[in-house]
Amino acid sequence: MATLVAPPNHSPVEDAEALGKAVKGWGADEKAIISILGHRNGAQRTQIREAYQNLFQEDLIKRLESELSGDLERAMYRWILEPAEREALLANLALKRDEKCYQVIVEISCVLSPQELFAVRSAYHNRFKRSMEEDVAANTTGHLRQLLVGLVSSFRYGGSEINARLAQSEADALHEAIKKKNESNEEIIRILTTRSKTQLVATFNRYKDDHGIAITKKLSDEGSDEFHMAANLAISCINDHKKYYEKVLRNAMGSIGTDEEALTRVIVTRAEKDLKEIKDVYYKRNSVHLEHAVAKETSGDYKKFLLTLMGKED
Repeated sequence: MATLVAPPNHSPVEDAEALGKAVKGWGADEKAIISILGHRNGAQRTQIREAYQNLFQEDLIKRLESELSGDLERAMYRWILEPAEREALLANLALKRDEKCYQVIVEISCVLSPQELFAVRSAYHNRFKRSMEEDVAANTTGHLRQLLVGLVSSFRYGGSEINARLAQSEADALHEAIKKKNESNEEIIRILTTRSKTQLVATFNRYKDDHGIAITKKLSDEGSDEFHMAANLAISCINDHKKYYEKVLRNAMGSIGTDEEALTRVIVTRAEKDLKEIKDVYYKRNSVHLEHAVAKETSGDYKKFLLTLMGKED
């Protein structure tokens, strides 16, 4: 369930007019901006952008970029984009970073539905005039490249059917491939990039039943290179993405400081989908409400915005 609290009826023109007042003059009224956009769903935000363009002959996103700053600006920019645009931007930003670009690429490829991933690839084309696949390939090498390009370019079957015999044979194949380490990575890549999520979950469960250990744990034990880490992430995202996101949030607010990029990414991308369930998983794992953890780690209007998206006004 979503945490976003959006009114069923709203006037895009009235919202656009109010936003125009909020950014007029010296300094923006951040609280007014948050109170409007922090309570509007994707369709409503698109309507507001169109109304703002018609009223003021300027792009609302560009205006907000110039009026806001820091973590609030980055969070608001990601929020106001349409979902496919947002994921395309997140993928591109991840590929520009030197370290662990694969985490966000795996996340997008393995959590989104086949249709959503296809829309992201299309948005990436339109925004960056290149394919997502070619940028992933240009920024990676070897088996990691093969895995990531395969995940990004996949269009999985989205049905719920399970082939028990196939789950058994591919659990065995994965076990042998992991034992052989880098000699059989292609088999891991084939299975992770082609099977439906439902079929893969059945295979992972079969693996655990047969070998008494989760496949993610076995992968971690056998290798810590980027390929093994990316494969592990893919399995975690496919197996239970809510548990995966809980871990991302926990790590983002760890003892060595706050990773605002990761914190923003999870809250902004999941607020309209399943952030309520992720909050529940977080509380079960940490005995702390996610809102309290976020409030402790953030401040100012950035904190207010994140808490608004989480359905809790500070």
